[in-house]
Amino acid sequence: MIQQIYPQVPHDFSYELNKDLHFAAAHSIQHPDAGKCQQVHGHTYFANITIAGDELDDSGFLFNFSTIKALIHKKFDHTYLNDHTDILKENDFPTTEVMARKIYELIQNELDQLPHQPKCLQVFLRETPTSYCIYRPKRGIENGK
Repeated sequence: MIQQIYPQVPHDFSYELNKDLHFAAAHSIQHPDAGKCQQVHGHTYFANITIAGDELDDSGFLFNFSTIKALIHKKFDHTYLNDHTDILKENDFPTTEVMARKIYELIQNELDQLPHQPKCLQVFLRETPTSYCIYRPKRGIENGK
């Protein structure tokens, strides 16, 4: 069980859910500034996804936890992140920062299909015990509040 306190996102929504999950993946950062990270290496990533909204769906969920796991864990666990050309553009390197943003985009694209319109407020992505990134969309642009 992951036990971690994550930074809070101030918001006016009635509901907030957080889903913790992990996945094991390898990557390489093919840029001269990446140093030894240019070599293929792996991490056990820990992610926390924060979703908020004012309305629940017909089943009483803001968003089903199992859907989050299916979207992220199933896609990335035991993969080489550089191979995910469906989400990585030509000049994207699978850094923690880029992957946090891509996880946000995957989640928000799914949320956008729902009639009650929940919003992904942040993605916390830990690459190592001492290194993590938080991606939050700019207010008023992607998350609408």
